[in-house]
Amino acid sequence: MTKQLKDEAVKLQAIDYANQANGSFALPDACFKVKTLMEDENSTAKDFANVISIDPSMTSRLLKIANSAVYSFPGEISTISRAITIIGTQSIYNMMLVDVASSAFKHFANQAIDLKRFWRMSVYCGLAAKNLAISAGIRDIERLFVAGLLQNFGELIVAKVSPEIAQHCEQYSQNDLPWQRQYQALDFTYTDVSAELLKLWQIPEKIILPIRHFNQALDIQINKDVKVMYLASRLALVDSHPELFTYDDIVDQGLCQSLGITFEELIAAAEFAHDEADNVLGIMGAKFFDKPAS
Repeated sequence: MTKQLKDEAVKLQAIDYANQANGSFALPDACFKVKTLMEDENSTAKDFANVISIDPSMTSRLLKIANSAVYSFPGEISTISRAITIIGTQSIYNMMLVDVASSAFKHFANQAIDLKRFWRMSVYCGLAAKNLAISAGIRDIERLFVAGLLQNFGELIVAKVSPEIAQHCEQYSQNDLPWQRQYQALDFTYTDVSAELLKLWQIPEKIILPIRHFNQALDIQINKDVKVMYLASRLALVDSHPELFTYDDIVDQGLCQSLGITFEELIAAAEFAHDEADNVLGIMGAKFFDKPAS
């Protein structure tokens, strides 16, 4: 890494990148309003529907997400009111965060990194996390999809603000893993930037916590969410770079055992994410995406 890049990295901390991103892309008011309604025990399904339905475009996108493989609800969900009644306000809020992620990803898109790889890994990580959470007996599995989707958002922010650093960090290998290379260049990882931005956006801590800590899952014992996110991120790496990484090389079997996840369940989660990623990418509007070879 050149001295110029090191000097630039020293100037900015994770919170600095997050603040710059927060200044150029704000969380929609509807998200804050829905979050406020969730905290009010007197709010009704009609209150939620009234907030969301003001934006027909958001309503349409949320219904697409609700009827996608991400949630796999029985029967078609045709209105926001029905969605709230059937799946609850927490799931609606999680869907709104997925919609926000799609808009934010496009807002920060740039040529400094491989965007196809970024989108693929983000969606794949979310899908894998959701399915690993089922195997681990975790409730509220949708939040793990959201966390997986958003965990590497910091890469887009760094690529927008410091493109040369992002390009340097993208040149990872078997002997110089992504998060190791990020830490060498920045003294923090992309997930630290993601966590700081989500904190500024007042996203629930239960989504932020596994994002902030999963790269230390082998060293600290916090909760199952952290371990699941660790495994999902590694599966996503194998999926996008099968020529570089294998499950045996990158996945810690001891961590699987501590979650009660068998190797067969790990592979099943990987296969589900691989098969469904294209559908979710289409819903999120990643039309440029090319599926990597199996």
